[in-house]
Amino acid sequence: MKYLQYIFVFLIVCASQQAFTQTRVELEAKRQAIQQEIDEINKIIRTTETKGRSALSEFEDLQNRIKATERLIQVNNQEANLLTREITSNANKIDRFRNELIQLKDDYEQMIQKSYRSKSNKSRIMFLFSSESFLQAYKRIQYMKQFAQYRKKQGVEVMAQTKALQNLNSTLFEQRRDQEKILAENRQTKSRLVSDKNTQEQLLASINKQKKKYALELNQKQKEVSRIDREIDRLIREAIAKENKKVGSDAKATFELTPEAKALAKDFANNKGKLPWPVKSGVVSMRFGERPHPIVKTIKIMSNGVRIDTEKNGTARAVFEGEVSQVSKIPGANVVVMVRHGDYLSIYNNLQKVFVKSGDKVERGEELGEIGINSSSGKTTLIFQLFKNTSKLNPEQWIYKM
Repeated sequence: MKYLQYIFVFLIVCASQQAFTQTRVELEAKRQAIQQEIDEINKIIRTTETKGRSALSEFEDLQNRIKATERLIQVNNQEANLLTREITSNANKIDRFRNELIQLKDDYEQMIQKSYRSKSNKSRIMFLFSSESFLQAYKRIQYMKQFAQYRKKQGVEVMAQTKALQNLNSTLFEQRRDQEKILAENRQTKSRLVSDKNTQEQLLASINKQKKKYALELNQKQKEVSRIDREIDRLIREAIAKENKKVGSDAKATFELTPEAKALAKDFANNKGKLPWPVKSGVVSMRFGERPHPIVKTIKIMSNGVRIDTEKNGTARAVFEGEVSQVSKIPGANVVVMVRHGDYLSIYNNLQKVFVKSGDKVERGEELGEIGINSSSGKTTLIFQLFKNTSKLNPEQWIYKM
């Protein structure tokens, strides 16, 4: 019975260790994703460091890196705390196992000594021959077999308990090593965070001295964004009217769908939250919707999509199969490519080179064009938007882990 209990305890330890490992794996994956985001931000900053860069653009870059760094510290703390709990739990298990092993070894030693004394006082044959009846002799044989089996079982229990203790000791050593590594990395990360915040405060002080100038700059940018958004809305309605005319419809706000287009739209909708990023690698520098500017609070920033900063000469990729509906040049926004997926549209704005033309069928992940440089920030930036007919959609809800 004791043997089964030890095996059960050993399995419990293994199971809890597996559950712990799965949690560690999840945190490690999150940590690596954030670190990759920070690396992308650093890469973009290095490739766009110019004297003419706006202080607002520098502030935005620092803000993005600070937010990512704070998330990284949070995940590191979660992982370190998890390790602390596991180290404490395993240390307690080791103490309990060690005490149980000492008791087990004592019991085993006493049994061996008793067996040896019994063997020296009377041989097995004499023990059997001294039986008063055949039945008693049979029972003595059974007793000797059971005693031998029990002694063997006790030996196995000692080995199993010793193995479990060794495994726990090994796990505890690895956990302490990993924890120290995480804490050391966190100290370095916090140091970089302090440096970034100091730099950001200096920038903020510089910007506040010329707040009127930057407010005017932001107002001009927002007006330009609104003008481009109106042009995109016009292009969408033009595309709807053009496609509907083919099937004899006058509808101007929604696509008239063929059975094939309906199936494609349904497939697109079923992939909500699972669509690939429209770039190979990048960082979202402006999110969907309206919000006050982080510095000039009186200015409202409106975005009908997401702005993604990516590597120099980066390319835009189709997020889903479909047909190129429009390829149009918009003053101040380079070229925009519109891909239709039934009554859904994915829009890729600010391309300096285009690899497709209107009417082309494209596959998921297919390159559509080379992304241009944002004149005010000096960064390679894609403005990505999603629509259902003329209704704006938040790309962050559709793109995987955006």
